[in-house]
Formats: sequence, C-alpha cells, structure tokens
Amino acid sequence: MRRRKLYGKKKTNKLHYKDLTCEHPQPALPMSYTSEAPFYYYDASDDERQNDFELYSEICIMNQEHFFVRGCVEIPVFNEEEFFTWNIWVSLSEENFRRMIDVWESDKKEKEPPYFGWFSVSIPGYPETLNLKTNVHTRSVGTRPLIELEPTDHPLAVEQREGITLERIKDIQKQLTTY
Repeated sequence: MRRRKLYGKKKTNKLHYKDLTCEHPQPALPMSYTSEAPFYYYDASDDERQNDFELYSEICIMNQEHFFVRGCVEIPVFNEEEFFTWNIWVSLSEENFRRMIDVWESDKKEKEPPYFGWFSVSIPGYPETLNLKTNVHTRSVGTRPLIELEPTDHPLAVEQREGITLERIKDIQKQLTTY
C-alpha cells in the first residue's frame, strides 16, 4: 500500500500555545433601555394600578387626569452612527395629549410644534431625572416621539447635547445590571 504525501505544514503531536487562537465574539453592547411604565405606575399599589391606570405600549392615563406618552431620548455616541437611546415616559398636559392622539396616525404629526412635557422616569445612575423639563417632538407615523431635554447642566441633558463614549455605555450597563 502506498502512502499519500501530506502537503502543507508537517503535523506533530505537540501543541504550542502560540499556534492556538481563541476568538469569542464580544456580546453586543445594549444601545437602548426601556421603561415599561411611568414612575407613578411603579409607585402605586397593585389595586391602584388595576383601577387608576390605563397602560398601553405607547401611552398611559392615570386617574383620567394625568397623561403620558413614551418617547426616545437619543444620545449621540462618539465614533458611532447609532444613537444610545432611553425609551422613557413624559407627562403632557391634557390638551397636548389629546392633540397628539388626534394626529397619531396622520402625516400631519411631523409638522406639529413640540409639546412641553415632564420627564416621568427615574433613571438609576443619574441625579434625579424625574420631572426634568422636556420638549416632545412628534415624528413620522410608527416612530416614537423624540424627547429633548431642557438644556441644563443635568448630566443626562449634557450627554444628549454633547454625546457619550462606548465606555460610558458600558458603565450604564454595569449600573443597571447591579440596580
């Protein structure tokens, strides 16, 4: 029987650490976090949640007198095309809420002036975010409103204006996983 010639590297029984490579894909860094309800929903008892709240995926009504909409705080990320996003809730006046609902499925909503709102989520890792002043900018049908924070020195407002690094997003991830 003839032996076949092996081409390429000569095989040996020894393994050397320098010949081994190990590649593990980096887990994707979360680029958005979501609050499922306004702060006041979590602050309520189970009975109050059942009786006082109408909670939907994009709007919430509390006691037929407090009105909330979910929107996006988009933060530019240095050297990235993608934004880091907080999907949060803001409260609107009844008049602005009703107007927003009136144009919810209309192309007219893109031309709406911004609505004043109050930040209605407390984000861990920041000084208190509850009740920061905002402007709610409606966008195309099917796209959540853009939430623009009042330009103050609050760290979240500064990040929205100036951007953040991927390291900062890693810090946020760490803070939220230990929260």
